[in-house]
Amino acid sequence: MGAGKAEVYEALIPQIRNLISGEENLVANTANTAAALKQAFDFFWVGFYFDDRKEELVLGPFQGPIACTRIRYNRGVCGHAFTTGATVLVPDVEQFPGHIACSSASRSEIVLPLKDRNGNVIGVLDIDSDRLDDFDSTDQKYLEQITALLAETLM
Repeated sequence: MGAGKAEVYEALIPQIRNLISGEENLVANTANTAAALKQAFDFFWVGFYFDDRKEELVLGPFQGPIACTRIRYNRGVCGHAFTTGATVLVPDVEQFPGHIACSSASRSEIVLPLKDRNGNVIGVLDIDSDRLDDFDSTDQKYLEQITALLAETLM
């Protein structure tokens, strides 16, 4: 990638803001956000899981290989981010207790809680890389801004 990571995010955030501005549909906004992130960074996998209110998260819009359809609240990186309401950055998924291997090619991961306007966690943004230690505080900072933009569109 020619531009630095921060510069790519800084160019991408206004694009995402424009894509989701005035649209309140969760599927449309998360689908466009996943596509924009995949296109900008060529992540191995990027997508969303949503609270199914049955003690599990269910797969939402994503870009990348086939994924796990359901994840229990207390399982894996996604379940942990959902239940704690905090971003989880995993440099090596093999070292994360209870990691769910939807794809053996996934090596590192960042998962961010997706909240509604009232701050209730309704799902997660999950991004996987096929490289070890691919995510850092720069990703966390900008991806948290992106999830905050999505929160503004949610009732």
